[in-house]
Amino acid sequence: MWLTLCALGAVIVVGLATVLIRDQHVLTRPTPFPAIDRAALEPAQARIIEVLQAQYDAQPGGSHFSEDVEEPWCADFVSWVLNEAGQPLANPNSGHWRIPGVYTLQEYYQASGRFIEPGGYHPQVGDVVMYAEGSPLGLHTNFVVAVDGTTITTVGGNEEGGIRVHTLDDDEIAGILGFGRMAG
Repeated sequence: MWLTLCALGAVIVVGLATVLIRDQHVLTRPTPFPAIDRAALEPAQARIIEVLQAQYDAQPGGSHFSEDVEEPWCADFVSWVLNEAGQPLANPNSGHWRIPGVYTLQEYYQASGRFIEPGGYHPQVGDVVMYAEGSPLGLHTNFVVAVDGTTITTVGGNEEGGIRVHTLDDDEIAGILGFGRMAG
C-alpha cells in the first residue's frame, strides 16, 4: 500500500511539473514581438505586421494556416498572412492563394518579377525571405519585420513548432536564397 501511494505521489508531482514547465514556456516566449513604428510603414506593410503580431500572440497550430493539411507549414503561414493582409498570392500550379512549398513560392515571385537575390538588396519590412535547403534554417521561409544595418529580424511559422521572432546570424543570412518583394 505504502509503495502504491509513493508511486502515485511521484506521478502527480512529475505531471504537475510537466504542466508548469510547458505552460511557463508558452507564457514566456523567448523573444517578444518587436516594437515597430507602424506610422513609418506603408499601409500594406503595416497590415502585414498587424496580422503577424495577432498570429504571434495567438499561436494557433500549423493546420490553421494549411487548410488542415498536415505538412511543414512555413510557406502556408506566409501565404495565409499575405491573404489575410489583402495581398493574396496565386499558386502557379493551382491558382489558389495558398502556396505550400518554398520552391513554389520562389517560382511565384520569379514569375511576378519580384524575386530578388540577396547580393546588394536591402530587404524591407514585409518582404518574404526564402532560405536554401542547406542553410542553417533548412529549406524555409518567413517575413522581414525589421532591418537595422546588417541585422535582419524575421517572424515565421513552423519555427520550433510555433510562430517565432528570430534575428538572423551571419550563417543564416548567408543561407538566404532570395527575397520576395512586396507588391507595389
